[in-house]
Amino acid sequence: MRIRIFQVDAFADKLFAGNPAAICPLDHWPEDDLLQKIAMENNLPETAFFVLHERPLHIRWFTPATEVELCGHATLASAHVLNHHLEYRENPIQFHSTSGPLQVIVEGEGMYTLDFPQDGLRKRNLDHPCVSLFGLKVLELWRGNTDYLLLLESADAVNNAEPNLPELAKGDGRGYIITAPGNDVDYVSRCFYPQTGIDEDPATGSSHTTLAPFWAQRLGKKKFTARQLSARGAYFETEWIADRVLITGKAVSYLEGVIEV
Repeated sequence: MRIRIFQVDAFADKLFAGNPAAICPLDHWPEDDLLQKIAMENNLPETAFFVLHERPLHIRWFTPATEVELCGHATLASAHVLNHHLEYRENPIQFHSTSGPLQVIVEGEGMYTLDFPQDGLRKRNLDHPCVSLFGLKVLELWRGNTDYLLLLESADAVNNAEPNLPELAKGDGRGYIITAPGNDVDYVSRCFYPQTGIDEDPATGSSHTTLAPFWAQRLGKKKFTARQLSARGAYFETEWIADRVLITGKAVSYLEGVIEV
């Protein structure tokens, strides 16, 4: 079997920034075990798969360790491959996923807007074990559908955080998002997913389904600029609309090839 593969840097306006994703368009769905092995071999934060003839396109995402229910950067990268490489002209691009219907609006010039469902947030007590694993003052703790959100005092605190990743991997959350007000943007964040094999994700589109509603309640507005303070760095524009979140960013192609399995 020969499978085309593309690698794209998402939420980036130049190569070697944002978050790399592998995108594999398929003719049919193979066994899940093969999809997981391909993702493990790619060894990127996410590998996305979809079958080209399906409408809407059923998209699935795999880390090197497991399948996940929602991934922003690999969805944006998938839209870029469809639009830029595969001459797919539907706009918006409609996807079906385990998290429900998703769509990506092609804005032009490598710019795309994700339309994702918002996360559900519940406030938690600060005596939760994950709070002590960041070694920093945590102002508030919230729990989404799968991830924890920790509010810190400043962008410097977010930038300097050194969490205990082995202990976080034993916790009851899929991931941990830390956030604070930004200096040149509305808010900043970093995202850690050791349970899924990703210690720190470079650019996490899906995190803004949590972050945008969270910051809307604090800043009294619905449109935001944001940065993810990972080593590669990423920039986002987000908007909270009712129960949906719009997440805008750019994508840049890195490679195109063929997998033989």
